[in-house]
Amino acid sequence: MAARDYHDLLKPKVINTVSGLSLISRIVVEGYTSGLHRSKSVGPGMEFSQYRGYEPGDDLRLLDWKMLARSGRYYIKQSEVESHVTVKFIVDASASMEQKEVGISKLEFARVIIACLSYMAQKQGDSVGLFALNEDDFVSIYPKADQKHFNRLLLELLKISTKGKWPELSIASQRIHNRGEKELVFFLTDMYEDVSELSDFVKNLKTANNEVVVLQIMTGSEMDFDFKKSVTFEDLETGAKVKVDVKKARATYLKNLEEKIERTKERLLSQGVHYHLFRMDSDLGDALQLFLKERIRLV
Repeated sequence: MAARDYHDLLKPKVINTVSGLSLISRIVVEGYTSGLHRSKSVGPGMEFSQYRGYEPGDDLRLLDWKMLARSGRYYIKQSEVESHVTVKFIVDASASMEQKEVGISKLEFARVIIACLSYMAQKQGDSVGLFALNEDDFVSIYPKADQKHFNRLLLELLKISTKGKWPELSIASQRIHNRGEKELVFFLTDMYEDVSELSDFVKNLKTANNEVVVLQIMTGSEMDFDFKKSVTFEDLETGAKVKVDVKKARATYLKNLEEKIERTKERLLSQGVHYHLFRMDSDLGDALQLFLKERIRLV
């Protein structure tokens, strides 16, 4: 099946099964890696005996990530295998992640992203862990690096449910990371917060030995505010409702949204945290590209 066909699988009845998530992740990753740039030449000062172009079917663990960062091209370094890293995914399981677009919630979309990135990480020999939080629950699957663990991770991913708000005084960050270990941490969230509880949580995740990435998931309608006439919005965490005249409010909303996103990005960058906005209508290959770029920082 071609990589482009994964869109046909983005349905709740497929996403919400282990076999469905496994199928989507395999199609997306194999489709992405089959399209990697291949070249017969290498850069100045390198010998052909050391490097060759990536070919479909090659072990992803043999990709030279530093060469990718310098040249933008994919090479196999034949003399050694790159070191492995620990990858941890943290899911915001508060009620606002239940917001849907074309029948798929933000949480379900986060499941798909995590399944794809975990599949790629596992193929590279990286250890993968999963955590999820809301005001009542804390889910933890500590990192391992084998196929059996990947299947368990998918199963636990499906058990995560949304509820309430994000914990106001969360000490969970202390239970999630190992300050002495090289880690790549992804936090999947909509960044919906009352004050700064999510921002404070992310700040506490950052250490000298890890890279932390906030992946903010937003629907296309949130980004474009393309509703018709008047619409009533409901806060999924508090139940509060407000009726809005879309035509009158659109320009102000888009301006405020742009400013809020920029403030969030600047605040996180000042803390050494990387920020990426991911629309639910984006191509999943973009998430894989992001994963590879962020992983380079650790190898």
